[in-house]
Order: sequence, then C-alpha cells, then structure tokens
Amino acid sequence: MQKMYAGARLRTLREQRGLSQSGMAKVLGLSVSYVNQLENDQRPLTVQVLLRLNATFDLDMGFFAADTDARLLADLQDVFADDPDAYSVTNAELDDLMTRVPGAARLLVSLHRRLRGATEQLEQFSAGIEGSTVEPGTAMPYEDVRDFFYDRRNHIPELDHAAEHLFTQNRLSIGGLDLQLTRLLHERHDITVTIRSDNPTDPGPKRVYDPQARRITLARRLSPGQRAFQLATQLAFLTHAGTIDTLTASVETMPAGSRELLRIGLANYFAGALILPYTRFRDAAEALHYDIDLLSSMFEVGFETVCHRLSTLQRPNQRGVPFFFVRTDRAGNISKRQSATAFHFSRVGGSCPLWVVHEAFTTPGRIRTQIAEMPDGRKYLWLARTTDESTPGYLSPKRDFAIGLGCDLAYAEKLVYSHGLPIHDETTAVPIGAGCKICERPDCAQRAFPQLGRAIRVDQNRAANIPYTPADREGGPRTP
Repeated sequence: MQKMYAGARLRTLREQRGLSQSGMAKVLGLSVSYVNQLENDQRPLTVQVLLRLNATFDLDMGFFAADTDARLLADLQDVFADDPDAYSVTNAELDDLMTRVPGAARLLVSLHRRLRGATEQLEQFSAGIEGSTVEPGTAMPYEDVRDFFYDRRNHIPELDHAAEHLFTQNRLSIGGLDLQLTRLLHERHDITVTIRSDNPTDPGPKRVYDPQARRITLARRLSPGQRAFQLATQLAFLTHAGTIDTLTASVETMPAGSRELLRIGLANYFAGALILPYTRFRDAAEALHYDIDLLSSMFEVGFETVCHRLSTLQRPNQRGVPFFFVRTDRAGNISKRQSATAFHFSRVGGSCPLWVVHEAFTTPGRIRTQIAEMPDGRKYLWLARTTDESTPGYLSPKRDFAIGLGCDLAYAEKLVYSHGLPIHDETTAVPIGAGCKICERPDCAQRAFPQLGRAIRVDQNRAANIPYTPADREGGPRTP
C-alpha cells in the first residue's frame, strides 16, 4: 500500500469539528505527539487510523483520497490557465499549494472569480452595453449561486431535513402531490391555487403568486409533477424563509443581486427535497439500482428532476452514490452544473467534445452511456439523455437540452446502467478532458484550442495528423 500523507486534510477536519490537537488525540485514542506528526506530514496515515477517523466522524470514503481535492486543483488550473505568464507553474506545484495551504488556494480561487467578474463588467462597458447590474469585482450572479452549491457538494442539510419533516408532519404521500399541496396551502395558509390557460403567442410564467389576493396561478401546460414543484417552491418561501435567509446571510461576500437569486435557488432545493423526500427517495434509488425511468414513474416527476435530486444524496449515514449533474444545450453551453463528486469541467475553453453528453442529441430520448477517463487516470461512468422544455403547439419554441449524470467508476456496479458494460476493462475507457484550453492530452484529434501556456510547433514543411502539435514533442519553432 502506498503511504498516504494527508496532514492538511486532517488539520482541516480537526478545525471544522472545533477540536484542538489534544482533543483530536483523545477522541481517536492517540497521543498528542502522534497527531502533531500526522498533521505535519512527518508520519503517514495508517489503515487503523483511517478506520478510526471514518468511524468517529462519519466521513465519506474519499475524504482522505488524493482525488478528493480534484475540484480545488481544477479551479487552480483555471486560475493559472487564464494568465499566459503562468505556464511555468506545474500541476505538481499547484497540488503542493493545495495540499499544504488549502485556505490560501481557496482564497486565490475566490479572488480570481472576482477578477473575472470585474473583467466581464469592463468588457460590457467597453462594448457600450447599458444597464449592466454586475457589481464591481464580482462574478455573475448565476456563477455565484452555482459556486455556493458547488462548494457545499450540492447538499443543504437544513433544507433537506425541513422538507422531509414537512412531508411527514402533514402526512403527505407519493402520488398526486400537486393536489395534496393545493389542499395544504388552502387549509394552512389560506391560499388558493388556480390554473391559467396559456396564450399560444405568449405562454407566460410557470407560477405567479399574488400576496394580496393570496392566490397562486399556475400555467396549464405544466405536468402534475411540475405543478407540485412550483407549489413546493412557494411553500419554501412561506414556511422556511428564516432558514433561507440564514443560509443566504452566511455568504458575507456575496453581492445583493446574487443573494436574491440564491434565495430562489434555495427555495427550489427545498421543493425538490419535498416532492422527493430524502429517505424515501434514497431507499427507492438503491432498491431500483438508480434506474431513472423507474424513479420518474414512481415519484411522478421528470427525468431532469430525478437526476438533479440524485446529485444531492449526501446525508451522513444515508449517503447515496455521489453524482455529478449537468445540463447542456446543442452548442455545448452548460446551463446547470451540480456536483457531489470531485469531477470538474473547466470554466474556460468549453467542455470536451468526446463527452457522451454531446452525443445524446443524436438519439433524442434515448439514454447513452460512456466509460470515460480523465487525464489524471480517474474513471467515470456517464449516462446522458435529451429532454425538452416546450410549450404546446406546432409553432411553439422548443428548448432542447441534454442531461448528463456521472459517478466514479467505483460505484458503477450499483447502477443498472453498468449492465453489459466492460467496466473492468481498462482499455475501453474514452479519454476525455476538462476542456481543451487546459487539457493535457497532446494526441487528441478533437482538440479545438491549444493548451494555454504550452508552445505549439509551427512547420510549413509538415502537415500533422493532430491540430496544435506541442513544440516539445519533436522540436522545431516554438510559438507561445
């Protein structure tokens, strides 16, 4: 077994639990000097100590694994990829920074996000775009909200428990939840629910709440599951506004515009947790081997809703498979991205064209699977399928998306989608990357951009088989 030095992670765990070194030593039954040596990487973590840590603090299986920090390392790669003068900083140096001073690494990522936001604002002003609401030095609001959930591994325990309690307290049941929530709103909050017929030329919003008239109006085009989600979202604002405000206020550096958007995101999280209550949904997912179609039928919700909920199942002692959830359009723009894993796609240079999510558009409505390998050797099982958000009518605008759901290959056998796949054959994995601009694969024929900071070979006497041949492969003129 390779020796594991994880002093920074152990120190972070101790500080998160509010323990001194002597307190940690007492809890684990170790000497203070031994804990001190572990934290300073003077001694490796042994299997016995790992087992004690996992049992005492209910850690997930990857807490001390090297790939646990993959998302932070990928964020650092994005930071340095944006600066052409930083090409000399190696991944090994970034890994050393992340391991030894993770707090400084996270601060660097945060500062970079603010710089990117300020740069985007400056570009808007330079282009003469009026009415920009981006505050100086901040990221875009949707990026702020995405980072909030991303940093929490897409699990908000306060809202998960509150939603499950409301479900149980009011004796709700799976099936016909839109009607049950309509009755609950009327009986407990004196709010009526009406259905609005859609205008073919202007479908209108999905939900409108009139606080003076105490009336919620829903669009007729919504399915029963979608109506239940909208009513559950309104219930979140009515019954758990305090919890939502507390969570929002916990991010002191977030600007006002982003905070309002975060409140909606948290209410939506509550809604998903209410119509798919944690214990019932997680147990059903395990029993059905994470068959999304069967779960959709059982809980009367759509494919995307089930996939999004699967990416949130990280409650201590009741964890599900840690998934990465993503939604993309035909052009490859990622509009939703949530993760309970270390998987990460770059914010620069787009997503990998070899990724199965892009292939889903060639077979609408059919689930595609892929065993994919990242440049660092980590392997994932991915599944993808198209979905659409359309309004009735032949001439109505259509919105097509591909939904992707992935997990570490170590969990593949728990999923029905691994059936018939060569998950133990290392030669069948498709080599993908985090994004062309930071991908380290020199032989990829699908590369759309050269790797940032890496010189390419320019030779008028040679026609290479791959685009952007690295200069250090065969020598020749170097063009940074």
